[in-house]
Amino acid sequence: MCGPFIRNHQYNDIKKQAGNLQHALRTIADRKVLESVRQGTAAKIAELFPDASSLQKQMLEDIVTLETSEDFHKYLRTLEPHIVEFPHITEKQIQKLFPKNKKLKIPNLSEIDRRYVTYLSWIDISTNKLFIVYHLDGQFVGVEGKYTPTNKKSYCFVCNKYEDLALFSAISKKRPAKASADYYKAVGNYLCMHGHECNKNITDVSSLENFINTVIG
Repeated sequence: MCGPFIRNHQYNDIKKQAGNLQHALRTIADRKVLESVRQGTAAKIAELFPDASSLQKQMLEDIVTLETSEDFHKYLRTLEPHIVEFPHITEKQIQKLFPKNKKLKIPNLSEIDRRYVTYLSWIDISTNKLFIVYHLDGQFVGVEGKYTPTNKKSYCFVCNKYEDLALFSAISKKRPAKASADYYKAVGNYLCMHGHECNKNITDVSSLENFINTVIG
């Protein structure tokens, strides 16, 4: 029995690699070159799962046998039951992450497909604030900050895709040893305006985790 072992960002990366291989199959005629691309694709996917079991490895390596668009669709559908859901969290737990926000507006958690979530996020339009909830090192962490749409497209620091962006600016909890009482440091970066699109695109969590660690101290 092979249970869930693929995180959302890893599934997105597999989709990306599958797309690259499909493109190669459509545009490259040389069979030796194609075989090299197939093996390279399988190796990149294997690198995402250094601790995979033999059964998990076999499932992932099936990508080298794919030929048609339908083959690729079936392959990705086969992996979907093995996606790890974002950990269950309640409204009460979220409220505890943002104790200063007494009237915190929380999205309907029951409507979220947690398989395709790397981080939860929502915007409070009344306060122009963005809230992020992430599961880091075995526990939930929350980050809130000012949300300012930029009305332009560029690369999101979280998913590195070319999307409509907003500036997200949060106050870091890190303080120098001899900082004055009124010391504060804002940490800002540009990210996708729409969190669900970012969750579809993200293939690496390192930038997100670095940002969160900078804010929470």
